[in-house]
Amino acid sequence: MLKRLVTVTRSGSIESEHYGIGAIVDSTGKILKEWGDSSILVFPRSSLKPIQSLNLFKNGYIKKANLSEKQIAFSTSSHFGEDIHQELIEKWLKKLDLDESKLACGEDWPWMLHNKFKAFGKYKHKRKIFHNCSGKHCAHLAVSIDRGLDIEKYNLKEHLIQKELFDLIENLSEFKLDLIGVDGCTLPNPLMPLNKFGKLIANFADFKKIGDLGSVANKIYDSCVNEPDYAGGNESDNSKLTKLFEKKAFFKNGAEGVFVAIIPDQKISIVVKILDGNSRASSTAIAGMISELNIIDKSKLESFLNKPITNSIGNAIGDINWVG
Repeated sequence: MLKRLVTVTRSGSIESEHYGIGAIVDSTGKILKEWGDSSILVFPRSSLKPIQSLNLFKNGYIKKANLSEKQIAFSTSSHFGEDIHQELIEKWLKKLDLDESKLACGEDWPWMLHNKFKAFGKYKHKRKIFHNCSGKHCAHLAVSIDRGLDIEKYNLKEHLIQKELFDLIENLSEFKLDLIGVDGCTLPNPLMPLNKFGKLIANFADFKKIGDLGSVANKIYDSCVNEPDYAGGNESDNSKLTKLFEKKAFFKNGAEGVFVAIIPDQKISIVVKILDGNSRASSTAIAGMISELNIIDKSKLESFLNKPITNSIGNAIGDINWVG
């Protein structure tokens, strides 16, 4: 069963509708609220990145390598390839004595049009460091080098780091993975029920419950809420939402309409999947779901709950609205 979550209006009439599923889940796996059938299988896509970073840093690499909060946040990011992201990854790769050819992600342009033009004017070609997942890939290279593991195949599901990730996911979600897909950036991505993914993320949020992993999860969370632009970008919806909540929640988006919110104070997560994969609806949906928790004044979320749509000359002609 799907739930109508978001509508798109034009001149006062509904032009499009986005259906999906969502849930608020605590660290015991209890579903506190559900939109549609949250047992439907989904690929978490890039919203899995905080867990991927938890797996990478679980053995003390943050302290050993003296990683900054910016590097830690960047490892979880789907960044926009802004100047700050380019500068950070080039310095990180240089410290590892590697060049960007070792990144398993593909070449790309920065996300926003003005940054695309700027990059084209400077380089005339796409680069791997511009890819929105390059921060996660750089962290994989760093940990592989530190552990003496193969850096040529770190993105394959047979690699030890990925096997450890699957074990971590299964332990924290209490769900046996059956199918491991391939993400857009070439790293593995598991197929799992949305509510089990919610339990996984809620366990990440319950620092004391997960033992030695808790201090690592706490450090990752703190880094992301302290350096939100490095966990996305100045113009990224996940960074904008994180800033709005003033360190009370960390938001992470994923491709194909996935979005999560991590809320440690309540030891819960919010997870959403828009079934048509449209990201214009997922940020509105996650904002709508978290607005029901009364963590912040709902009026502060208005720009997400009712996003204005403008035409080519800037006139407002409709809205993207939360209706769930």
